[in-house]
Amino acid sequence: MSGTRLPLEGITIADFSWVLAGPRATEYLGAMGARIIKIEGPYRPDQFRSSPIEIPGADSEKYSATFWSLNYSKLGCTIDFTQPKGRELALKLAAVCDVVIENYAYGVMEKARLTYEDFRQVNPEIIMVAGSALGKTGPSKAHVTYGALLHAFSGLNSVTGYEGEPSGTLGGTFTDPLTGATLALAVLAAVWRRRRTGRGQFVDAAMSETTINQFPEAFLDYTVNGRVGGPQGNSEASGAPHGCYPCRGENRWIAIAVRNQPQWEALCGVLGDPEWTRDPRFTDQYQRWCHRAALGALVAGWTQQQDAIDLMHRLQRAGVPAGATYHSGDVLADAHHRARGFLVPLEQEIVGRKPVLRLPWLLDPGPNGNYFPAPLLGQHNDFVFREILGLSAPELEELRAGKVIL
Repeated sequence: MSGTRLPLEGITIADFSWVLAGPRATEYLGAMGARIIKIEGPYRPDQFRSSPIEIPGADSEKYSATFWSLNYSKLGCTIDFTQPKGRELALKLAAVCDVVIENYAYGVMEKARLTYEDFRQVNPEIIMVAGSALGKTGPSKAHVTYGALLHAFSGLNSVTGYEGEPSGTLGGTFTDPLTGATLALAVLAAVWRRRRTGRGQFVDAAMSETTINQFPEAFLDYTVNGRVGGPQGNSEASGAPHGCYPCRGENRWIAIAVRNQPQWEALCGVLGDPEWTRDPRFTDQYQRWCHRAALGALVAGWTQQQDAIDLMHRLQRAGVPAGATYHSGDVLADAHHRARGFLVPLEQEIVGRKPVLRLPWLLDPGPNGNYFPAPLLGQHNDFVFREILGLSAPELEELRAGKVIL
């Protein structure tokens, strides 16, 4: 690859995905240079177009901040693939694409007769990546699930919470962005394989399995020791003090992780070597871990008098792993992120100039991504259907009249 080309230039992806997991995958792939053709139902578009996070001045039913952040670098077209002519149009599009990706609930693509076998009939080398809650096989494949349910089903909730208290749950949809990254990786692997073998592939990705893979220690502990783990808060078996401690101001915190003697001694130096640091309970790493509750209370008594960000820098300079618990505004204002160009400003006539987050890596040599604003609903219908598929103006009018496209 030359320094002037993006890694996925020349790859075209028919993107049937919606909401979060699939769009996160194609967000990555589009920024890496693939031509993403986002397909939405003309009368049932991506649910995140009307996300609760609105953009001032934009039609909240058509263009939300969430949709903007997940669907940049994509062309947008509409197809009602539940209609026979819509299915035919979807197959025509797949015939000129390298990859099809979808993350509907089990049964949606099957009912529409748009499975891997259907796509292979029109494109024998097609790659299809499907991301569903529990996968396309197994006795529970048709269960209806959402992010919070997958947190529970995967076992993640059982190890979430504070030590000695009932298990808790995570806010938000932890499993969806993880699945998005997994789907993107699966596309890259399948494209690489096809370049070597000339063969397409079907990838069946389960969101539950993606989530389970993020905390393998709990399953290893059970299979080796027969032990069922539980919540442990912010502590860990190899370090103390190890936790999140209050700082000066409302809801300001700092995470500190001390895992060896040099880090402990460095922390004592920043503390000013108070008398309690020489307590026999804290003489070595094992003793500190055994008395971690008492130690944590003493550390918290000191940190709550400190500014979180200033303390983070002081501890880091001394060699103590520490990080202020940033809120979203802190992250965007951070000089480090800005120096790396992590925010990419995009401009669109409806929303004005707003940033998106670039790919979470930099290439040397570049370029470092392909970025343009998320599409309006059906914005690129004419380009996709006329320029790519070669349909005539009368054919498009017939499809519009039949409400197959907008």
